[in-house]
Amino acid sequence: MAAKTTGSPAERHAARPSARERLLTAANELFYAEGVQTVGIDRVIERAGVAKASLYNTFGSKDELVHAYLQARHAATARRVRAAVDRHETPRDRLLGFFDAQTEAFAGPGYRGCAFIAAGAEAKSGSGTEQASADYRAWVRGLLTDLARQAGVADAEALGRRLQLLYDGAAVSVRMDGDAEAAAAAKAAAAALLDAALAAQAPESGHRPE
Repeated sequence: MAAKTTGSPAERHAARPSARERLLTAANELFYAEGVQTVGIDRVIERAGVAKASLYNTFGSKDELVHAYLQARHAATARRVRAAVDRHETPRDRLLGFFDAQTEAFAGPGYRGCAFIAAGAEAKSGSGTEQASADYRAWVRGLLTDLARQAGVADAEALGRRLQLLYDGAAVSVRMDGDAEAAAAAKAAAAALLDAALAAQAPESGHRPE
């Protein structure tokens, strides 16, 4: 016996993901797994189950679809990072919580490295892809810098840059080397850099790591 359909036609229609949502879901699955240049528009359309006109009416071009895909990943990463940071109370632990979020990402199913590094490596100069990747990287460095400043580091920008190098390196190590300990190593190195920065300025400020 066929399953009984519940809800009115209007309710069932409202519950169905929009063409935009289906296109972004398909793009996320395909672009992340195989690369934004490898995957053609026709495959995204087929996976999403929409007409080609829907893609162009919604996004205008493949570049804009890739841009939107990366913006969606940026938003999801920001939510995960904020949740990991906000689990902690002390400024030191909040900064290191940033790397806890990376550990969670590495442990997720189908992790294939940083989507922004991969997409940015293939991006044309001036494209939406390049801009989305640049925006994400600026956000990573900016948040790490802010967290370093909140932890009492005088030269927070310098430490933020070094922490971003650790963050990038861990992602590359997991993807390229299959290093299961990369996240833990990055967090330990981040803790050492933070403590060294605070210790170096301690004679002036009297600040000690919490």
